[in-house]
Amino acid sequence: MTGAVVPSVHVATTFAQDGVGNLRSGYEYARSANPTRDALQECLAALEGGRAAYAFASGLAAEDTLLRTVLAPGDHVVIPDDAYGGTFRLFSTVLARWGVDHTPADTSDVGAVAAAMTDRTRLVWCETPSNPLLGVSDVAALAAAAHERGALLVVDNTFATPYLQQPLALGADVVVHSTTKYCGGHSDVVGGALVVDDAVRADGEPLAELLTIHQNAMGAVAGPMDAWLVLRGLKTLAVRMERHCTSAEAVAAHLQAHPAVREVLYPGLPGHPGADVAARQMRRPGGMVSVRLADEAAALALCARTRVFTLAESLGGVESLVEHPARMTHASAAGSPLEVPADLVRLSVGLEDLEDLLADLDQALDGAAAA
Repeated sequence: MTGAVVPSVHVATTFAQDGVGNLRSGYEYARSANPTRDALQECLAALEGGRAAYAFASGLAAEDTLLRTVLAPGDHVVIPDDAYGGTFRLFSTVLARWGVDHTPADTSDVGAVAAAMTDRTRLVWCETPSNPLLGVSDVAALAAAAHERGALLVVDNTFATPYLQQPLALGADVVVHSTTKYCGGHSDVVGGALVVDDAVRADGEPLAELLTIHQNAMGAVAGPMDAWLVLRGLKTLAVRMERHCTSAEAVAAHLQAHPAVREVLYPGLPGHPGADVAARQMRRPGGMVSVRLADEAAALALCARTRVFTLAESLGGVESLVEHPARMTHASAAGSPLEVPADLVRLSVGLEDLEDLLADLDQALDGAAAA
């Protein structure tokens, strides 16, 4: 014991044994287990109120491992009709070739989800708030609908983070994170995570035990430095999320009054269709705001003219970002039922001075309108 207040970065790939099968430290090979990754996994499980957590090299690596753990050829999944583009691409180009079918549904409408389910449905997939339309789904109601049909409910909690929302406590079976985003919080690490409690697969096998096996067998694990960076980010998650939310609330209200903005999508606004559900299951509405403008040209002009908001993909970092989902993060959904409106702009509201953020959006919108 050194008394260090920060977990160490263990970069060793292999660990000495006192005899064949007699592990000196409990560690054998770094793909199977690593002390830094274990520290992150323990932290994530505690934050989400789960039994176990698993850290991966990316959010999509986490999703892929989960889906291949739970599903088999011939199974069916209900996915959101506004899912993240990478998630849709995983279902449409990878799992489809493996014989897994999917049906998009409005997950804010429990009846629509129930109608989309079949006797082959093994999973209902949910993002709340969703990316990029900021839709809100009732986790408890979805869990009840899924469980009634013998399916599991998976909730992508990336936008909300465990500080704002804890889906397992609401009845979800698995929580998914892109830890690249708010958990890491500094745009300097790519990672993903799964958190489970006591959920079991359709055949009765506990997910926690199966994911432990499959994380090792599939091997897309978080490296020790990546795990350490996410751990560092989690130390400030609560204070960052409070600032993100405070600024996002102000940005959403400000944009709602701007004549160039046709619609503001933000769960904290009274007119949002999911505002009541968000208030019930979230601590605060989050740091993401989407807006719809007059047309695609206006959306592209806004993205081109901001100066404090940086034009870039991703989200959840300390810096503010702006992007055009239809041409950037969700381009893979073009031509599908999940196609994103071309007039939509997504804002990740960062930690800069609020007045600077508002002034930047005003000058970008006014300049675009005058062009």
